[in-house]
Amino acid sequence: MSQAKETITVVSAHSADFVWRAGGAIALYHDRGYQVRVLCLSFGERGESARLWKLGKSLEEIKAIRRREAERAAEILGADIRFFDAGDYPLDVTNELRDAIVQEFREHRPKFILTHSLQDPYNVDHVRTTQLVLESRILAQAHGYPSEFGVIGAPPVFLYEPHQTEQCNFRVDVLLDITSVFERKRKAMECMEAQEHLWEYYTDVAKRRGVQAGRNSGGTIKYGEAYQRVYPYVGGEFV
Repeated sequence: MSQAKETITVVSAHSADFVWRAGGAIALYHDRGYQVRVLCLSFGERGESARLWKLGKSLEEIKAIRRREAERAAEILGADIRFFDAGDYPLDVTNELRDAIVQEFREHRPKFILTHSLQDPYNVDHVRTTQLVLESRILAQAHGYPSEFGVIGAPPVFLYEPHQTEQCNFRVDVLLDITSVFERKRKAMECMEAQEHLWEYYTDVAKRRGVQAGRNSGGTIKYGEAYQRVYPYVGGEFV
């Protein structure tokens, strides 16, 4: 029997967040042979679908549209996607939602986890998602927490870049070279038709981070993504 793939987990507050902010990482690690699981807590139906509301769509129609967009984007990037339909604006973290995330971590045992920034004065849903991820990781490590799956170790958590970087006190600890997969990220972004105005914005972000990555590596990098690390790196050498 073949060995099971290692998993990485991306937790996204809304249906498009994982595309704008971590689409490159998802495609890159898929190509490296990892199973990538995207946990989409809501469809962004109330707070991030203004174009669809202006077109007169109903709440259920908007959910369906945003779900299809996210599914197409995940397929392009090579990710499996799970929707929780927990609602947005506000996203309320219930005991049931928390337990579902804990069980996800226990069952799939991610090599590392990607999610939102620690601060975001423009979007409380993002901050609540991050706090949910950090708490669920702790609970998934607790031997006394009820589960049919065993406890996890200590997977690193990386925070992807928020929309308003400076206002969120986001610190760049990792610049990821996504040049080889950027065209797929761009195609995935173009699936998110409800937020077409962000396609060029996040293309520009990727170009800027690529320039910075090249400057910090001494190489030539065209496109990049920025991440902040929550927990310290542990190892026997610096590099």
